[in-house]
Parts: sequence; C-alpha cells; structure tokens
Amino acid sequence: MATGQRILLIEDDREISSTIFGVLDASGYNVVAASNGIEGKELIESHDPELIITDMMMPKMGGFPVLEHLQTLDNPPPVIMITANEGGRHKAYAEMLGVSAYLKKPFAMDIMLETIENILSSDSKPKTTKRKKKSE
Repeated sequence: MATGQRILLIEDDREISSTIFGVLDASGYNVVAASNGIEGKELIESHDPELIITDMMMPKMGGFPVLEHLQTLDNPPPVIMITANEGGRHKAYAEMLGVSAYLKKPFAMDIMLETIENILSSDSKPKTTKRKKKSE
C-alpha cells in the first residue's frame, strides 16, 4: 500500500483519468489531476509530485512538451507516459526525454500499479523541498 506519495496525472480523457485517479487514490497515493500539459506544468510547480503519469496526445499541450519542460528542472520526478499511439519513433523520443516507463493503452491497472511501485521504490534520489529551473 502506498504511503501518500504525490502523483500528478495528466490525461485529457475524463473516463480514463477518473479510472486511473480512483485506482491510485484507493491504493493510497495522493493524486492530483490535470486535463492537459499546460495545467500539468502548473501543477508540477505547485505540487512537487514524486511521479508524473502523462498522456502523449492531449489538446492545448501534449506529453512531449511536458517532458521537455521537466528537462529544465534540477531534480525532475520520474515519468510514466501512457498512450494509444503505436509508433516506435514516439516511444524512442519519449525514452530520449527520460521517461521511466511507457505504457500502451489499454493496459491493466495492476500493470500500472506495479510499474508505479517499481519506479517509486527504485527512485532513491534525494528529494529537494522545491524544484528549481536549471537557469535559476
């Protein structure tokens, strides 16, 4: 069972977001959700998540710009990218941008929970109290 670790979920599909949110919340995670990358970037700054789960394709701003933004931070959290996209180039680009896991929709919730647990238990980097942009 999770110990209230903070997870930011960035997903535009309300049904998928609601399902993932409910499963994570029931598993003991402290979850905050955004419906696009713009909202997600704001929540990264204000909630300092320990893990981000982001969709690839979303209106206003998708997952790749979020990953690019994370590269400007000194201590970015690990990221799980979720997508229905089958393209190998997208997966390669996501991996180049540092995603910890890449899950293709649809996926079983137990697979997602296992992936989250593995990432959070192996993330032994010391956490700073507030992330700062590299240029600061």
